[in-house]
Amino acid sequence: MEPLAAFRAYFAQCPLVAIIRGVTPDEVEEIGEALYQAGIRIIEVPLNSPDPLASIARLARRLGDRALIGAGTVLGVDQVAAVNQAGGRLVVSPCADPAVIAATAAAGMVSCPGYFTPTEAFAALGAGAHALKLFPAEAASPAMVKSQRAVIPRSAPLLVVGSVTPDKMAAYLAAGADGFGLGGALYRPGQTGAQVVEQGRAFIDALRAPGGQGIGS
Repeated sequence: MEPLAAFRAYFAQCPLVAIIRGVTPDEVEEIGEALYQAGIRIIEVPLNSPDPLASIARLARRLGDRALIGAGTVLGVDQVAAVNQAGGRLVVSPCADPAVIAATAAAGMVSCPGYFTPTEAFAALGAGAHALKLFPAEAASPAMVKSQRAVIPRSAPLLVVGSVTPDKMAAYLAAGADGFGLGGALYRPGQTGAQVVEQGRAFIDALRAPGGQGIGS
């Protein structure tokens, strides 16, 4: 499956992106399998993790077409190329750098840049972004998401990222968010696969609960 089609399919199944910052190559396969077991199908390894390209390569080989694997904290065009060579198919950034977005799209990968204002959102979409990462969510209320959603095209998935916990999701979903990037509440360095499964299932349960949006089968 080509990357954008995979993103759309997996995001429809489960609108959560696992951010496994700090994971090491030796533990990434266990953590990846745990996330898959929990029901999460999109995983990013931030490039400020230990030996991130090795982790991406190992995770891509292990999960294959069962999940979409990529990188986070991508800040330069050279990093886009390195992620692609490692087998990553998703590029997530904390900012909306047009050069990074364009390079990602040109490589046939999925671009999900960070933004905070409507100006940044439209600039990112104009550069070729496929989805938008609202970051940091700690400074963005559901009311802000609702206001932005009035102008940001519904065709662009909007992911809320930054200290997201299961109890916070319903309000953002009601405001128009499409999904979430999950960091420390889902995975912290040194945690076991069993812990990650339990934490992942808490997010899945929150999506299924009244007020959540449900998830695909």
